[in-house]
Amino acid sequence: MESKPPGEDVNNVVAMRQAEAPKVWSDRLSDLAKTKEKALYIQLFQHFAPKVKAYIIRLGLVETTAEELMQETMLAVWRKAHLYNPSKAAASTWIFTLARNQSIDWMRKQKYPEYGLESWHEEPDEENDVCEQVITSDRMAKVISQLPEDQAQVIYMSFYEGRSHSDISDRLGVPLGSVKSRIRLAAGKIKMMWSDEV
Repeated sequence: MESKPPGEDVNNVVAMRQAEAPKVWSDRLSDLAKTKEKALYIQLFQHFAPKVKAYIIRLGLVETTAEELMQETMLAVWRKAHLYNPSKAAASTWIFTLARNQSIDWMRKQKYPEYGLESWHEEPDEENDVCEQVITSDRMAKVISQLPEDQAQVIYMSFYEGRSHSDISDRLGVPLGSVKSRIRLAAGKIKMMWSDEV
């Protein structure tokens, strides 16, 4: 029996997720604006919250801050859904713009030294934002597919599914320390591979 390359299954799942029609999420966000149905909000939250958190971490913020800003972003989705215009942007573009704005506001208040925020005043270029998200997702899927299977699995569960370390530990039946160790090793490899690709 032919063995699959490490991480191939994870890569296939990531590719399938990327292939989900953005229109579905745009429709759900539009419906939320009209109906304020909690079930729709829960679907949007479950889909976007882990992605928003990962995006904020990529901006250079620590996990605890990213978690808080993700919660604020998703609360803003609930409160501001009526402002969403599907003819102007996909749901993902609109939500990631909210996340970026939350992050910029936080960095300004903290007088964050690493960012020249003046260049971030312009309105987001929706087309480029969507393209950047697709390119980033493609690159991340490629990088994850090169990890050993046990590391690819925990990275996928943590960042794409938004599961806690203890939840991953329970689901895989491995000690919590092993989960943390795998994530730490994988993060180091991802950082190296990512910088090599730039």
